[in-house]
Amino acid sequence: MELGGRKNRRMLERMGLDMNQIPDVKEVIIRTSNKDMVIREANVSEINAKGMRVFQVMGSDVEEIEREKPKFTEEDVLLVAQQAGVSKERASVALEESDGDLAQAILQLSS
Repeated sequence: MELGGRKNRRMLERMGLDMNQIPDVKEVIIRTSNKDMVIREANVSEINAKGMRVFQVMGSDVEEIEREKPKFTEEDVLLVAQQAGVSKERASVALEESDGDLAQAILQLSS
């Protein structure tokens, strides 16, 4: 929808909508649990409707990047920290070094 069109603006106003183009957008990143979608040189419009903000993103240069799955969770860090009697930071480092192996991380910290 063309933003500058007089008819379009009047129609949106009658419906109680306010639509504005967001200038100078370099890229938009949509992050899901398993991938990032990077939209470069995107055209982004913001629509305000009764207190709700809606964004419309358009672009042709889209790159999908698979996200690396974590080898351990926050619960794993807490468990290792509790079992080894160390801080969460030390437990996290031990889990990274043990490639996510909880038992090996606990043993490493306990010795």
